[in-house]
Amino acid sequence: MFNDLPSEFRIEEIERNAYNAAFYELGLRWYWDVETWAALRRHSEQPAERIGHYLRHCQPHLLTAYDADFLARAIHESMLRHKGCATPRCDWSKVVGCELGI
Repeated sequence: MFNDLPSEFRIEEIERNAYNAAFYELGLRWYWDVETWAALRRHSEQPAERIGHYLRHCQPHLLTAYDADFLARAIHESMLRHKGCATPRCDWSKVVGCELGI
């Protein structure tokens, strides 16, 4: 099914899954579903701006303890590490693990 998607959708899906893997790695209890990802992509093509927008609107409590630029860099760097192997094989919304601030 994944391989049946047009290449631009496969690339977007791999990137979305890489972000979800990054959130898990960093202990963030976030999951970007297809709708969230599409809304963030419409907001900006710049990763730091997308992450900052999500932080301000969905996770503002984190901004009392962490700098938005620091979090955006950490998330984006982790996403890049996962991007090469982030095919949709794992449902990150169901993974339970270490969580930041819990």
